[in-house]
Amino acid sequence: MSTLSNLLRQVEQKDPRLADDLAREVKALGERRGFGLNFERHTPETVELPGRPIRKGDKVRFLAERGASPKSVDQRLWRVISVARTDAGRVATLIRQGPNSDQETTTRAVDDLVVVAEFGDPIYPGLVSTGKVERGGDKPFHTVINAENFHALQALLYTHEGKVDAIYIDPPYNTGARDWKYNNNYVDSEDAYRHSKWLAFMERRLRLAKRLLNPADSVLIVTIDEHEVHRLRLLLEQMFPEAYIQMVTIVVNPKGVAQGRFARVEEYALYCFFGSAGVHATEDDLLSDSTTQRNTRFWKGLLRAGTNARPSDGLGMAYPVFVDPNRDRIVGLGRTLRERITAGEVTGDPNEWLPGDEAAAETPTGAVAVWPLRRDGSLGVWQAVPETLMSLAERGMTKCVLRPDGWALSYVPNGVRTKIDSGEIDVVGYDETSGAAVLEMKRDLTRAKTVWKRARHDAGWHGSVVLRKLLNARVFDFPKSLYAVRDALEPVIGHKRHAVVVDFFAGSGTSAHAVALLNRADGGRRVSISVTNNEVSDDVGSSLSKSGHRAGEPEWEARGIFQSVTQPRITAAITGVRPDGEPVDLEYEDDFSGSHGFHENVEFFKMTYEVPRSVAHNRSFEAVAPLLWLRAGAEGKRIEKAADDFAIADTYGVLFDLDYSHAFLDALAEANHVQVAFIVTDDDRAFQMVCSELPPHVEPVRLYESYLTNFTINTGRE
Repeated sequence: MSTLSNLLRQVEQKDPRLADDLAREVKALGERRGFGLNFERHTPETVELPGRPIRKGDKVRFLAERGASPKSVDQRLWRVISVARTDAGRVATLIRQGPNSDQETTTRAVDDLVVVAEFGDPIYPGLVSTGKVERGGDKPFHTVINAENFHALQALLYTHEGKVDAIYIDPPYNTGARDWKYNNNYVDSEDAYRHSKWLAFMERRLRLAKRLLNPADSVLIVTIDEHEVHRLRLLLEQMFPEAYIQMVTIVVNPKGVAQGRFARVEEYALYCFFGSAGVHATEDDLLSDSTTQRNTRFWKGLLRAGTNARPSDGLGMAYPVFVDPNRDRIVGLGRTLRERITAGEVTGDPNEWLPGDEAAAETPTGAVAVWPLRRDGSLGVWQAVPETLMSLAERGMTKCVLRPDGWALSYVPNGVRTKIDSGEIDVVGYDETSGAAVLEMKRDLTRAKTVWKRARHDAGWHGSVVLRKLLNARVFDFPKSLYAVRDALEPVIGHKRHAVVVDFFAGSGTSAHAVALLNRADGGRRVSISVTNNEVSDDVGSSLSKSGHRAGEPEWEARGIFQSVTQPRITAAITGVRPDGEPVDLEYEDDFSGSHGFHENVEFFKMTYEVPRSVAHNRSFEAVAPLLWLRAGAEGKRIEKAADDFAIADTYGVLFDLDYSHAFLDALAEANHVQVAFIVTDDDRAFQMVCSELPPHVEPVRLYESYLTNFTINTGRE
């Protein structure tokens, strides 16, 4: 090693940058373990950023000529020396990067270049909203980000470092089937370094992911198959020596697939438990045949869904239910459609009839009439005839809840009432206002076992089929079973109704969907943060290239996974409406109709790359604004634009001008829900003075300094 040190000093005198690179590699060699997982830390990853404006100082790569294969392009890196406007458009002067470049220069049309970020380069992210769904009232928002996941993890370190309860990821399995890229190239089975490339790829992301987790109580879950499971286990043990690690085997394809000599039916989930985190008991051990169906649902929607749901299918079950809005309970029922037809009040096709003023006039004073209206506005039918429904209401077996889109009525179905009569389910009380029964299952709780075998974990029926029903198209290969993801999360966050869950290999968005399922089961306010890029498949990319399209252009981006799968899938799941406007034809395992959607909020974002000087001078506030909102909990309204004085939202405030600090502090004193105060100043003393007068529950953050410092130090260097 001493000889190497002397040689490095000699190199340093001639080429300091080369000497620094060599020293880093020598250090890595010296730290290699004699026993354990050894792998190459490959040349830092490069990520193309199509659509990002070309700026002086950027690293760029040439784009292929239109109509040509992307494989034909020169993969060398260049740095932009200058950008000039010409009659033919903007033209960049470039100098080649890397060893043996001989200071080669050239010029290129800006439209023929794409910006490239290397691993270790500082990035200054912003977020631009690409849409939102609001059906959850005052609940916090789920977040879905279109970004390269390493960059998104850096951004989340600014908003969520040490605050995450669970990370669930389903990374590329590295099967050799060209299912993932390294440095913009697919890694296939012929690549001699594919395993070490995969490990280097994972290590860099897991290093950042660890900083997101709450060290006192959190869990990392990584699903994988046999191609990398043993290397992954060693990597996790080396990276997280303080964690308790355990593996679960999940049967995801009972039919088996021809992979190897045996028919493979399983995959694996590696759990890393940090701090006091553990597995909490649920109603299903996920293995035993004798286990009762998990989580028996006590209440079922009163509106009939699916088949036999038109008035002609049940004239005696189409009638108004009168609800007292002050007590959230049923106080009476109106006449049925059959009675109205008999009286001659309704003629023609009963499926076309809608209640009008004459029906509204029958509503008792102080009550509201709730008709069985379907999502498309047409008349439907209830699940029970009037006599049965009124009897159930008198026994506390009905429930009325005012949702953002109207009244939702539910009842205790016959199967549950049978279990009440047999003593399997107890009525432990009644709600003081609505009179609705409070039900409780008599069932022993148990811990999940390390082998899971449930039909609902079948990735075909509950992954591919579910996705197809949400989108009415087959657009994604091998989505996870919705219930396998839910069951993976429930034992570790089922007891945390305000948990934060991150998935930075989000794919089709199954994890966000699974968190919504958990919230529906217990009224939780858990939030998910999902990250996926907008990459197109190899076949689609080749087809688009032949048609003359390039990454970053609307035609290309529309076919990417974020735009064509993730955002529409999560939107359809929450709204209950497919992208084509039709209701989602899906029945969840608890007889809950997919057309009802979920009472959740979600916002979708695309990551942008800002210039630090613009951020520091308050010229990029609109791009930084969503990050401040995320840091404060992603609840309520967002401060979208910079103000001359200050602004206060539901959970945070921003002081733009210190001259207004007294008014800002007075306003904060009256805003009990504010958790974070962002203060714009270059003056450390003035910042400290404002901090000293903040309410004790408000976290002070020196805006821009904290932002710029975070993204300068969080470059991923080892």
